[in-house]
Amino acid sequence: MLGEQHPWHLLGFASALLEAVDAERRAPFGAVDAEGAGPGLGELVESFIEVDLRETTALLAALAELVADEVLARRLRREVAGRAHPLPGWLAGLAPLRIEGAAESVHVLGDGDNVMVAVRTGTGDALTALLYIDHNLGTVVKDAFVVPSGLDELRADFVEASEHDPDLRTVDLDHADARARIDEAIGTWAITYPPLESDTWPACRPLVAWIVRHLPDGGHGYERPEWSEQDRAALAARFFASADAEGHGGEDRDLFDTLLSFACDYGPGDPLRWSPVAVEIVLGDWLPRKVVADAAFLSRAPALLRSVIRFSHAERGIRPALTEETLAAVDACEPEYEHTIRSSGPQGPTALLAAMGVGPAATSQPTEDVDAHDTDELPLDSLARDVGGPDVLADLDDAPLPHGEPFDWSVVPDDVRDHVAEVLAHLDRCCEELLDAEARTVCRRLLADVVAGDAEVVRRRGRTDTAAAAIAWAVAKANGWLRPDGLTAKELLACFGVSASVSQRAKTLVQAAGIGQFSAYRPQLGSPRYLTAARRRDILDTRDRWQVGRA
Repeated sequence: MLGEQHPWHLLGFASALLEAVDAERRAPFGAVDAEGAGPGLGELVESFIEVDLRETTALLAALAELVADEVLARRLRREVAGRAHPLPGWLAGLAPLRIEGAAESVHVLGDGDNVMVAVRTGTGDALTALLYIDHNLGTVVKDAFVVPSGLDELRADFVEASEHDPDLRTVDLDHADARARIDEAIGTWAITYPPLESDTWPACRPLVAWIVRHLPDGGHGYERPEWSEQDRAALAARFFASADAEGHGGEDRDLFDTLLSFACDYGPGDPLRWSPVAVEIVLGDWLPRKVVADAAFLSRAPALLRSVIRFSHAERGIRPALTEETLAAVDACEPEYEHTIRSSGPQGPTALLAAMGVGPAATSQPTEDVDAHDTDELPLDSLARDVGGPDVLADLDDAPLPHGEPFDWSVVPDDVRDHVAEVLAHLDRCCEELLDAEARTVCRRLLADVVAGDAEVVRRRGRTDTAAAAIAWAVAKANGWLRPDGLTAKELLACFGVSASVSQRAKTLVQAAGIGQFSAYRPQLGSPRYLTAARRRDILDTRDRWQVGRA
């Protein structure tokens, strides 16, 4: 790391060390097992001080900037000053840190914001911190990383995404407001259990905190919309008087109030901005776990939610395409939701304790008043969506995809051939270096189908490395390759030289191809032609287990 020309690697390593010795984050509610705990910060520092090497001197210099304790920082600086080891100029010149700018990228549906803060060290080296602040999970940092580049470069990625997504906008952010929002989101993360983690978060937390400490105080944090009882009653009256409420009578009023409570009191707090993610949360977790009611009451929720989404988006002027995506999320979640509400799992506080590992665990057995055949069929629906339908699932095989399949140039218009060739070259190279021959075939097929489906997304002339990364990411997610104990998203994107999230770009490309159903958690590409033999083998095993259990 000392041979690098930029402090990014060393600062990242020092940040990860500091996070690793943060004992308060090692156990729920700050309960630390003293016998099982590793060394604390004091012990770590002492171990470096006792070893008089150039490498430990460099680490002490980096830690002196990152630690929040000024007394400890002064001690570390004295120790470094008393040593004779030569250090790189970029390490000796970290201070003074100066703010270069701040920006945020926001989506009209309000699921979360990307907040960026860029700084330059005393020697002019650029660092930019990017945090994804998730409002659906409680305005909390869900992911973050720091890159060795300036704000303009990172912001350009989001501006490019905005060109493909009219519902995304990137704007400058007041520096004090940026600090207030980041501090709030990190504070919420610190009390969230289980903690949200990614490949880079919270390992970069001390580095992000160092950057944020140089922002001014006095800013405005996130302000949730306030919906009084009168506001909620007026909204309910408008809904039930609207054409969207046709077929929903008084028996749905309590259920509407339940959905309204979720939309107002959780997530972004706007009951008129339903998103696919909000649908996944309310049907996949919130209603089955939090609401104590019988299946007959809960089973009316998907139909009512569809009407509420249409009404709400019309009031907010949301684009029809977004409305259709949100309604599609209801369709995708409904089978598993129906299965869950008819299973004998705990509800209310008992469900919360079960999720934390306290008390009786939930089961997935259907209750006695439900036909077991019906409930056993439901999980197969998700597998069917993976491959393109129940008939395809029934006839699925696990034969390997051809390894040398050529790219289909017949679908590529002449005016975009050079652009497509660059994307293809990125994909082929990454598949050769990081993936395999089957992955190369799938990526080539998806690229060809994107161009054949809507060549306009290529004519917009976005960055070819980002487009290639987005295609590879969608393929990797659909095939289940990205996981903590295997290939990580960070490693995959780094193969293309991309550091920012590509999920929005992937969404645009998958939709251009006119295939499957897009979810940032697991895109379903809807055809075996995009699935490797290993993934199809997993699907077959799962299919057969459910069918044997049903028999």
